[in-house]
Amino acid sequence: MKQAMDSFLRAKIFWPLAALVLLLLINAIMIPGFFTIEVKDGHLFGSTIDILNRVTPLLVIAIGMTLVIAKEGIDISVGSVLAIAAAASADLLNNNASVSTAIIAALLIGVVCGLWNGVLVAYFEIQPMIATLILMTVGRGIAQLITDGQILTVHNEAFQYIGKGFLLGLPFSIFIGLTVLFIILFLKKKTALGLFLESIGANMTGSIYTGIQPKRIILIVYMISGVCAAIAGLIVCANVSSADANNAGLWIELDAILAVVIGGTSMRGGRYYLGGTLVGALFIQTLSTTIYSMGIRPEITMVVKAIVVIIVCLLQSPEFRQMFKQPTMKKKVNAA
Repeated sequence: MKQAMDSFLRAKIFWPLAALVLLLLINAIMIPGFFTIEVKDGHLFGSTIDILNRVTPLLVIAIGMTLVIAKEGIDISVGSVLAIAAAASADLLNNNASVSTAIIAALLIGVVCGLWNGVLVAYFEIQPMIATLILMTVGRGIAQLITDGQILTVHNEAFQYIGKGFLLGLPFSIFIGLTVLFIILFLKKKTALGLFLESIGANMTGSIYTGIQPKRIILIVYMISGVCAAIAGLIVCANVSSADANNAGLWIELDAILAVVIGGTSMRGGRYYLGGTLVGALFIQTLSTTIYSMGIRPEITMVVKAIVVIIVCLLQSPEFRQMFKQPTMKKKVNAA
């Protein structure tokens, strides 16, 4: 029993999960009825349902980001890809295109953007930060060209169902997020992609000698990240019934990276934890909700958020925790 408890305490997911539980308890104390869930017209409503609904775009992007970081990469263009996908789908719908056409077009945009990043990183061997910075910068411009610098409004009810609809009493976007998570989990557990990805992330040179083709894996990973960003773009656009090229997905890449790192996946690549990414995304969204609920001024919101994230990351570090164990160990030695 003691060994199982020690193993759980050392698990990557323990500290982010503990921080998430603590945040939920703080909200329960600060906000009366925080865990209350009401049923209206067959739909579930409440603060916890809102968190699950709002976290979906971040979760979907963070899932793709997890795969990129697992191969010791980064993708800071996901916010711009989200904006392009949202702008393209809204523009097509405003030009009387069908919902299926708008969705397929957005997903194809995600594939193309991911392919672009993957080619630059894998085949031209450009540093991932620089390679994705190109699309991060240019992507906003492309989105603004599509929208002609305006905020496009969408009035298609079938499309709005993606972000505002309900299924089995829950927001439909939650099911989209879970579907993406289960698909990537399947790829990790039941296909060679997951094993190959961990291999090239841990030892690129060794992977080449074992017959793995790292360039192909890297290309696939960036394409998945692009598709995830496009899916998030569809959710965001459908939720607010508009496409804003300037603000859609702004800085979401930073929250996605934080969610992945908080979830236990190392920026140095290798093993990755999709379950940890889920917890990390929920932690980030719950933290944002907590900050706004406590009435903290907007200008210092990011500072508070950064401090909390730093504390959680430090608690995850075995070296940091060891600093507090060493004095206790020394005392026991001296007493003996």
